[in-house]
Amino acid sequence: MSVVGIGADGWAGLPDAARTELTGAQVLIGGRRQLDLLPSRCTGRRVPWPSPLRPAVPGLLAAHAGSKIAVLASGDPMFYGIGRALTEVLGPQGLRILPHPSSVSYACARVGWPLEDTEVITLVGRPAARLAAALHDGRRLLVLSADASTPAVVAALLREHGFGPSPVRVLEQLGGEGEAYVEGIAGTWAHPPGDPLNVIAIECRRAPDAPRIGAVPGLPDDAYENDGQLTKRHVRAATLGVLAPAPGELLWDIGGGSGSVAIEWMRTHPSCRAVTVERDPARARRIERNAAHLGVPALRVITGRAPDSLAELPTPDAVFIGGGLTAPGLLDACWEALPVGGRLVANTVTLESEALLAERYRRHGGDLVRLAVAHAVPVGGFTGWRQAMPVTQWSVRKPSTTPSPTPTAERSAEAPAEPSGDNR
Repeated sequence: MSVVGIGADGWAGLPDAARTELTGAQVLIGGRRQLDLLPSRCTGRRVPWPSPLRPAVPGLLAAHAGSKIAVLASGDPMFYGIGRALTEVLGPQGLRILPHPSSVSYACARVGWPLEDTEVITLVGRPAARLAAALHDGRRLLVLSADASTPAVVAALLREHGFGPSPVRVLEQLGGEGEAYVEGIAGTWAHPPGDPLNVIAIECRRAPDAPRIGAVPGLPDDAYENDGQLTKRHVRAATLGVLAPAPGELLWDIGGGSGSVAIEWMRTHPSCRAVTVERDPARARRIERNAAHLGVPALRVITGRAPDSLAELPTPDAVFIGGGLTAPGLLDACWEALPVGGRLVANTVTLESEALLAERYRRHGGDLVRLAVAHAVPVGGFTGWRQAMPVTQWSVRKPSTTPSPTPTAERSAEAPAEPSGDNR
């Protein structure tokens, strides 16, 4: 099977090798717009992709097995294109891919941006809220639009997040005869919808009075809508440091509260995934709002009790328990779900839960620490420290074999050692 990238310039922009594949194909599969770009000399049967596309791929290919098939793709088939789905079904050895310059390459050429310094976000089949995570002052973004309405949606999102001063350029029909662009400022964007085939170039500029949201864990507490059930900023930063998210990994966040740990896990890399379990429906809805506002709308929120809600979840790379530690069987269920090398981190402020963590520390090892934070507050005409409740944190990496009890824990069961010398 051949996969041929085609641009807005249609047949005229294709090299000879791509034309040969298309004219020799018995079956031509693609979007209706792409199929309409082919001349009559391409005599193969034209089959438009059904909707939804991805689930239909295996059946469509099976229906035409034995025929010489050519698939049409927009631009580069392996850049947010059909090439990925076809490779998953047939493997790379079953395809001959002939890429065309992508819309991103054209866009960077038109606006003069180095491709390697430009972040690309696709909103094709994805919520616009995911753009929020990429908004940082001075960044250059290219947004792949879903349709003609996307530029107005993007401009509204920029305004909502304090990036109204950002210059925006919408580039239409890149590489084709109808190539055109419109530009303006997000805060005053008033252009009507144009061509549905467009890419949006954004130079991010934050308004002086807009809140600054950084790229590392430890976002300000007021970045979250919350009812007090929130892992506070400094403890959250320390917790994410121990959880150590890496690209592609999955986190279970038990007792989501406001969702801050799961949200900041996902913000570390676009491929990071998280599931948060929260028993209170109002808090679960609040987590969804926080996730959308902070650019990770793909966060999966489960309303239910742990450990009952954990049985059908995919295997996690890490587990964070921020609430519900005393629920019967919760710690055991989380430990059993972890693969070898998986990480578990649990935080608590109560003596009852602290006793549970001390027992698990004795059994499994790891690190048991106490995190204490104090804030400067007015004391009359002076300034003093107000201590927040200390947080006990147990963190552990699951070994291939069960470790022996830690020496520290073993010693705690014995009589305390007598100090000697000047230590008396």
